[in-house]
Amino acid sequence: MAEQQSFFERQGVDSAPLASRVRPRDLSEFVGQEHLLGEGKVLRNLIDRDQVSSMIFWGPPGVGKTTLARIIARRTKAQFVDFSAVTSGIKEIREVMAQAEKSRRLGDVTILFVDEIHRFNKAQQDAFLPFVERGSIILIGATTENPSFEINSALLSRCKVFVLQALTTRDLARLLSHALEDPRGFGLQRVELEEGMLELIAAFADGDARTALNTLEMVVLNSPEEQGVIRVTRPVLEQCISKKSLLYDKNGEEHYNLISALHKSMRNSDPDAAVYWLARMLEAGEDPLYVARRLIRFASEDVGLADSRALEIATAAYQASHFIGMPECTVSLTHAVVYLSMAPKSNALYVAYEAAKKDAQRMLAEPVPLQIRNAPTGLMKELHYGEGYQYAHDAPDKLTLMDCLPPSLLGREYYRPTGQGSEARVRERLEQIKEWKRLHRISDGKEE
Repeated sequence: MAEQQSFFERQGVDSAPLASRVRPRDLSEFVGQEHLLGEGKVLRNLIDRDQVSSMIFWGPPGVGKTTLARIIARRTKAQFVDFSAVTSGIKEIREVMAQAEKSRRLGDVTILFVDEIHRFNKAQQDAFLPFVERGSIILIGATTENPSFEINSALLSRCKVFVLQALTTRDLARLLSHALEDPRGFGLQRVELEEGMLELIAAFADGDARTALNTLEMVVLNSPEEQGVIRVTRPVLEQCISKKSLLYDKNGEEHYNLISALHKSMRNSDPDAAVYWLARMLEAGEDPLYVARRLIRFASEDVGLADSRALEIATAAYQASHFIGMPECTVSLTHAVVYLSMAPKSNALYVAYEAAKKDAQRMLAEPVPLQIRNAPTGLMKELHYGEGYQYAHDAPDKLTLMDCLPPSLLGREYYRPTGQGSEARVRERLEQIKEWKRLHRISDGKEE
C-alpha cells in the first residue's frame, strides 16, 4: 500500500515550518537590528572584518538571535554547533568542547551557539570558561533575560553583550512579503491577501518574526484555493488567531484610544469601566507587559503619595505578568487595575516634575551649591567643595537651614501635596518642616 502524501509533498513544498524554510542566509536578507548591523555599526564591522569574539545576544523571542549566529558562522567560515540549554547538561558540554578542541588544533574555528543560556546553572556556565579563554570556541549565547543577573560574571566579562530589539511592524511586514515571494516560502504558489492583511499579521506578532511567519503559514494553509489561487481573507485570519473583530493595529489609533480609555477610567475611579477596557486590550492581543508598564506609570502619575502601595502593586503585577504570561496574568492585571481605580488620587508628583523640568531645561548650567558638592579629593576640598555642609542626622530635629537649590532658584516650590489619602500626612509633615525652617531663620536673624 502506497504511503499517503502530505499536503506539503502534494504542493512540492519543503515540510519544514515556514520560519525555518525562509530563514535568512546572509546579512542582506536579515531584517531589523539596524542599530547593530547597519553600515558602520559595531557588530557589522566585527562580522565584516572577521573579528568576531564571544558574545551574548539579549532580546525578546523571535528577533533573530539564532539566525544571526548562523549568519556569523557562515560569514566567518566557522563550524557551527547549535546547543540548547533546555536539553543539555555538563556531559554534553564536555563532549562538544572536546570536539571543538580537536578542531582548534586542526586550525578550524568553532562557533558554539547556546540558546537560552540563562537556563544553565553556575556549574554548567563555568564549564565554558576555560574553552572561551583558550579560544577553543567562540561562544554566542542567546537569552531573553537580563545577562547581568542570569549569566555568571566571570563568563559575562569575557563576552560582548549586544541588545537586540523587538522588530517593528514595518520590519515584520517586509519579512512576510519576502516569505510570499521567496521560492523557499510561498513563492511557487499564487497567494493573494486582502489589503492590509500583512500589516494585521505583523501587528499581531508583536515584534516576533517566528510568530508572524507561523501565523502567515497557518492562514495560507487554511485558505481555499480556487483556480490555482489561494485567497486569504480577514475572516480566515480572525479564525486562525481566535481574535475575530477584536483584532486591532497596535501601532494605530485604536491602540492609543483603548489605553487612553483604561487610563481615564482608572483616573475617574471607575473599576468596572477600567476592567472592561483592560479586557478589550488583552483579548485583542495586546502585550500584557505593555499594559503593566502603563499601570506602573499611572501608579505614580495619578495616585502617587496618596497611596504609595499603588506603585508596589503595579510593579508586582508587571512581575507576575512576566513570570506567568497570558492568559494567567489577566487576573494579576485586573488586581492592579481595580486597586488603582479605587485608590485615592493625586497628581502632585507629576506636576512637581513637570514644573522642575521647565526650570531644568531653561537653566541647564546652574552650578551645584558648594555645600552639597562631592569632595573626595584634597584638591576639591581646597576649592571649597562640601564647605558648609550640614549633616542632618547630627541635628536634634534632623533638620538644618542649609540651602540645596541653586541661588537663582531659592524659594521655588515644585511639590505641592494634596490632602488625598496618605498624602495628607505628607502635606502635614512638609508644612511642619517649612514652619521649623521659618522659625529658625527668624531666630538666627536670617528672616524677619
